[in-house]
Amino acid sequence: MSRRSAEAHARIVEEIAREKAATLGRAGERLEAALAEVAERARAWRAADDAPTRAELAAAYERAWHAAEAARQTLLIQREAVGLRHHRDMDVQFPRPPRRL
Repeated sequence: MSRRSAEAHARIVEEIAREKAATLGRAGERLEAALAEVAERARAWRAADDAPTRAELAAAYERAWHAAEAARQTLLIQREAVGLRHHRDMDVQFPRPPRRL
């Protein structure tokens, strides 16, 4: 391999690594936002004082929980795609909210 092709290869490998890191970061940010939405729905549900409002907020929580679960799965897939097989650190950083209120 010539010096020039080795340098080109190194640049491509570096660019791929940066893109992998950026993709993981974006997936983590989406999960973080989804978890914040779940937490907000839970706070609103706790603050509500009438049954119809609480029922509506419980349904909103359920939808937000499913969105957060989808974001979690996306992040897990991204992590595995780049070779990260252990997810305990992710569970600590992004704890799964309760399934139901």
